[in-house]
This record gives sequence, structure tokens and C-alpha cells, in this order.
Amino acid sequence: MDAAALLDPAYRVFLEETPSDWTLATLPDIRRRVGSGYKSPHDARGEVRWTMDTPATPGVRLRLYRPDAAPEGQPLASLLYLHGGGFVLGCPEMADDYLADLANAQQVVIVAVDYRLAPEHPFPAALQDGHTALDWMARNSETLGLDINRVLIMGHSAGGGLAAALAISARDSGLIAIAGLVLVYPMLDHRTGSPCAPVANPTTRQLSWRPEANQFCWQCLRGAYALDDERVPLFSPALAQDLTGLPPTFICVGALDLFLEEDVAFALKLSRDGVAVELHVYPGVPHMFDQHPGALSERCHRDVAWAIEKFCR
Repeated sequence: MDAAALLDPAYRVFLEETPSDWTLATLPDIRRRVGSGYKSPHDARGEVRWTMDTPATPGVRLRLYRPDAAPEGQPLASLLYLHGGGFVLGCPEMADDYLADLANAQQVVIVAVDYRLAPEHPFPAALQDGHTALDWMARNSETLGLDINRVLIMGHSAGGGLAAALAISARDSGLIAIAGLVLVYPMLDHRTGSPCAPVANPTTRQLSWRPEANQFCWQCLRGAYALDDERVPLFSPALAQDLTGLPPTFICVGALDLFLEEDVAFALKLSRDGVAVELHVYPGVPHMFDQHPGALSERCHRDVAWAIEKFCR
């Protein structure tokens, strides 16, 4: 089945992509190539913060985005953001302009987490860093001017998977009540792209993010973890048996995205467990379509912004 025939003509750029060979040997070059498109830490618009105050133990690096013209003396809603990159690459600066513009448009404070990357730091390192950042926001909410009752979690791709896992962790630990969860084509199921996948959809395996890359990244994240304890939903949220008590959730994904099946299945599981869920499937587009100009990208950006506004009320 030819996915190119289903591709929205505005996104034909995806037909020109040459798949990368994802291995431990090639990962440093992939990181350098992708990272060359990021803003430098010096040029980024957000303010750098650390979760600890002492130079000896700085904790987790964060980048803080505030609205340029926020009302004085009024606590603002906040959004903890986890970047994409397959768990193995990326940093907050990769989405710097997007996050700064989003903070201004939605009048929210955004805290973007520079979490540790696999394979150097396998599960649960990235999740721990997200939890540390969320705890930092809770402890410093008054100083930061945050409304502790309006804290959202958001992520793209691998960051969406981490966001879902962090929402489950926050629910189970009682750390903080999350007001909303925003997942943009989240990476939720470690089985996708393997022979163990619940479904192998032929239309979602051909463009942009492919099964081989997906499996490589999940293996990097897994490390030596044996999937044999109660942390399984925190590693691969698609395996969670009980999503009861999670916050209202927004999920969006392209119909040609490798993650289509797992994202739709997660939305259905949320609904069955009594969680308010909004799901958007955009026709004719693959993974990361919103990084390219087109009507569906604009629609996706509007839908995400509307979800954030709704959760912040």
C-alpha cells in the first residue's frame, strides 16, 4: 500500500527524505546534524534556571518562558514542556521560538525541561528529571507567580510519551494535581515497529519516522530494564492498565504517523477509564508534519493553543 498516494500535496517534502541509519555508531552524527538547526543557548529567548541553587548540585537545567506583558500580581497558569527527539536527542532550545510565542499567545509560564538523554541515561532518568522539574514548580510556585491549580504538562513525540508517564507518576505520587495533558503525536508504546506490535498498519510505516528508528530509540531508553515491575506504565504508557484519575487530555496525530494506532488506542483507553479526552487525527500527514508549512500545520497549532486555553480556565 503506497502511503505517498495518501499524502497531502502540501507535505510532499516528506517524499524527499532519505531515512537515517539509526545505530549507536551513527547516533553522534545524527545528534550533530539535527542539533545544528537548534538555537544556541546564548541566543534562545527563554531564561535558564536550575532546580537546585548550589553550583555543586545544579540539578536539572530548565528554560523558563514568561509572557512579555503578563498582568502584574496575578498568578499565571503554567505548562511543563518536554521536547521530542526519540529520547536520544534534543533540548529545550530546539523549540525556543515556538515556546516563547506560545507563552505570549496563551499568557502562560512555560518550563521546558532539559532532561537526560538515552542511551547514556536510560529509563527512568528522563522521567526523574521531569518529576524533579514538576516538584521545583510546586515548591517555587509563589516565587514564580504560578497558579498551582493550573499546571499543565505537554510534550511532542518522545516528549509526549514522557508527559503521559509524568502525569501517571504525578497521579500516583500525589505530588501535584495536573489540570491538563497536551500530547502532540506522542510516543507511547515500545512495541510499535516490532513483531510484538498490536497492529502493523502499512500506511503509517513509510514516511518520516519509521519502525527501525523507533525501535532503536526505545531500546536505548530501555537499557537493562526488564519490564518486570510496577514501573512498566512509566516506561511505556500504552501498557498502563488503569488511567483513572488522569487529567483531561488532548491528543493529536497525523493519519500517516507511525504512532497513529498507539495514540488512538491510548485515547480510547482514557475514555474507558473516565478521563475527558479530545482526539484529532489529521488526514494525509506523517510524523512531525507540523514542523512544515501547510493548512494542517496551522490547524494543529490552533487546536493545541485552544486546548491549552481550555485547560487553563
